[in-house]
Amino acid sequence: MGEKKTRILIVDDEEDLCEIIQFNLDGEGYETETAYSAEAALKKDLKRFNLILLDVMMGETSGFKFAKIIRKKHKLSIPIIFITAKTTENDLLTGFSLGGDDYITKPFSIHELIARVKAVLSRSVSPPPDLKQNLEIKGLKLSFLGRKLFINNKPITLTRKEFEIFNFLLTNKGQVFSREEILKTIWEGRVVVTDRTIDVHITRLRKKMGKYGKHLKSRTGYGYSFDY
Repeated sequence: MGEKKTRILIVDDEEDLCEIIQFNLDGEGYETETAYSAEAALKKDLKRFNLILLDVMMGETSGFKFAKIIRKKHKLSIPIIFITAKTTENDLLTGFSLGGDDYITKPFSIHELIARVKAVLSRSVSPPPDLKQNLEIKGLKLSFLGRKLFINNKPITLTRKEFEIFNFLLTNKGQVFSREEILKTIWEGRVVVTDRTIDVHITRLRKKMGKYGKHLKSRTGYGYSFDY
């Protein structure tokens, strides 16, 4: 039997753009499907896909709303790359706060899009080689299977970036890292993001962790650490 192909769902109300993206990704060996609205995409079995390319500005249901639905209602952690003509910092932060993995603005080159796709997929196919076992500390367990955080054995689903940030801080417990250091470690220089992106993810992590969130310490004028 042949090797199973990586499946990508392209969600955009510009049919011509969908066709161009689909043609080029198929040429790279990916298996692609298109949906011209969020409503059409929601009718698909989304668990079959390894990545979603998602336009932000669509009809009744925007890309941001679609992402919120699949993250919060359907509890899916499929990597998402937002595609949009909106370029403000708040838009970018909104995308990341909804669990987006990357953000590419129109107009873009196909070469850039393919590079972003490969970068996101390379991080999502399997955990980094140094992640060989779960991390546990006083009621907290970070499981690399499904990227879940267990708090007193209760599972808490994290987005990919939340997981990577918390793993980094937990692995280096007690050490303080600047926002820039965290950005360079987690995003590996592939995505242009701002320092506020880290603040958004830390805020969401604290909320999910409840009373344990206080151990994610803010160091005024510098960055963050995990102290326990």
